[in-house]
Amino acid sequence: MNPRVPVKRALYEWACERNRCLPADYAARFPHLSAWIDGTEQPTLKQLEAFATATHTPIGFFFGTEPPMEAVPIHDFRTIAGKPLARPSPDLLDTIYVCLQRQEWYRDFARGSGETALTFVGSAKVGDDVVAVAAEMARTLGFDVATRRAMGTWTEALRRFIANAEDAGILVMASGIVGSNTHRALDPDEFRGFALVDRLAPLVFVNGSDSKSAQMFTLAHEIAHLWLGETGVSDNVPSRTPHGDVERWCDSVAAELLVPMALFRTDYDRRAPLETEVARLARVFKVSTLVILRRMHDAGGLGRDRFWQAYRAELERLASLTGTASGGGDFYMTTAARVGKRFARALLVSALEGQTLYTEAFRLLGVSNAQTLEKFGVALGVT
Repeated sequence: MNPRVPVKRALYEWACERNRCLPADYAARFPHLSAWIDGTEQPTLKQLEAFATATHTPIGFFFGTEPPMEAVPIHDFRTIAGKPLARPSPDLLDTIYVCLQRQEWYRDFARGSGETALTFVGSAKVGDDVVAVAAEMARTLGFDVATRRAMGTWTEALRRFIANAEDAGILVMASGIVGSNTHRALDPDEFRGFALVDRLAPLVFVNGSDSKSAQMFTLAHEIAHLWLGETGVSDNVPSRTPHGDVERWCDSVAAELLVPMALFRTDYDRRAPLETEVARLARVFKVSTLVILRRMHDAGGLGRDRFWQAYRAELERLASLTGTASGGGDFYMTTAARVGKRFARALLVSALEGQTLYTEAFRLLGVSNAQTLEKFGVALGVT
């Protein structure tokens, strides 16, 4: 016997919209969906479970009388025209929740290991001098312009930036997918990163679906959130003046950290052809060409109209290039980047020493068995 489950029409439509799809997008997989929606048929529990899985919706929501009001569980700084964004996608929500779980685990681990609170978390406030705060961040992170100039590429610079941030005590996680599910790609147009403030386990997540050079600015922006002591999810782009004092301040600090204006004015040759100079300065500072265009505008070298013309042209050029999403490669190093090496090493040591259950380690790392966990430990040098 296959009992049928009555579900309100609005809940089917909400589940599809929540996943940024239309009911028609699921018609091939669920041929009776239109009948379920108009009420002429009802799904079996097994069919409803399959639909819930396909739409990334907790099945319990389908037993309600109306769609629930879901909100991002942390401060949401993302806006369009100064107004808060509408419903977050399940991809964003699930990513935040798993990072909160990882942060909770690491906080307990750090407390048990006798780690001390990080004094830079919450050490600044909106209105503090941007140049001074950026300089302090560069000293704490060991990531100044001289360090970057010695590197061959911005990819190398980004790896160093992440490594130095983790050495300073920050959990840095960069991933373009939800957990370890390669079928759920994160959308950089929805969010580029978020910061979870904690004195023992500060965490920064960077959307790895974005370009590598864009990730550099996102990482700097989210670390500025830690200095400010403000948890939140961001959609920062160097072309836009963000709404709200917090986002404007974090953007300014990120730009100054990556491209200090005093050095920029010295290096910037306003007589050189724009395209050539943008490319040269991007190589010097190891940032995206879009950030360089913004700093040219900040320095008074590009008026508003010329800035926007150049910025749109550069966006089109970058869009025409090969996609930047990474795939393949070494499984263990890819997983370590997704969850952060600092977090991965701590969790592996704890699990291999018997202080954390393997099942808990599997869940937080996104691996499925003990053999993989142990090989992961070898790859990261903890065994």
